[in-house]
Amino acid sequence: MSIDQREFRATMGLFATGVTVITARSGEETRGMTANAVTSVSLEPLLLLVCIDRRARMAGLIVEAERFAVNILRADQEALSRHFAGRPDPALAPRFDELAGTPILAASMASLVCAIDRVLDGGDHLIVIGRVEALRRADDAGGPLLYYRGQYYQFMA
Repeated sequence: MSIDQREFRATMGLFATGVTVITARSGEETRGMTANAVTSVSLEPLLLLVCIDRRARMAGLIVEAERFAVNILRADQEALSRHFAGRPDPALAPRFDELAGTPILAASMASLVCAIDRVLDGGDHLIVIGRVEALRRADDAGGPLLYYRGQYYQFMA
């Protein structure tokens, strides 16, 4: 059975996900990209994974940096998601903090800093498995930003 890529994408779009921004440092510059293909993998050891399109600039950068952060976005951070999804807003000036020597988004719900454990072949994507080394959660996280059927949704906790 031959499955059309658009049909596959539309079907997978029925799976609601949270929205994250992956951050890493390249020299003195902090880079980021929006990602919703993120999941926990293991509690022992603490592992998570993120899938990154091989054509994305972030694919090479994250491997080179050997460390990255997953920043979980709040319901009111759609503009940040769009900014890091290739629609930069010159008026938006994301603020970064550091956690365990890695840049994180200052206002995210939570951030997890990872060292690359391994990189696997995922077809046109890299599957980056990160070993979680540090995390922080906002005291008043609010609700998450969600992505479903190609659109953003807000869930207020």
